[in-house]
Amino acid sequence: MNRTNLGEFEELVLLTVGVLYDNAYSVAITNELDNQSGRKVNISAVHPVLYRLEEKGFLNSRLGESSAKRGGKRKRLFKISSLGKIALDGSMNLRMKLRQKIPAIAFGNL
Repeated sequence: MNRTNLGEFEELVLLTVGVLYDNAYSVAITNELDNQSGRKVNISAVHPVLYRLEEKGFLNSRLGESSAKRGGKRKRLFKISSLGKIALDGSMNLRMKLRQKIPAIAFGNL
């Protein structure tokens, strides 16, 4: 298997970066994950994942414009890279391939 494997939380963060597109910075990612997953996500868990995904080549980042609202501090904005898309596609394909192989009987009376 190639090195495009993603852990569950990495996959969620990568998907969320895609959802937020031009507004994907750590606070917005954390809030979107909270809203979409229904579970409380701590920003201190998101930061290392963003940097790890960038290190793996799945994300690119740049510094946004400074704003008075943030005391002149600039946001680090993230975007999915082409390798990140490959990783997401591979993850989705594997999940679908496995899901389709589950016989109906395995679900019993569900």
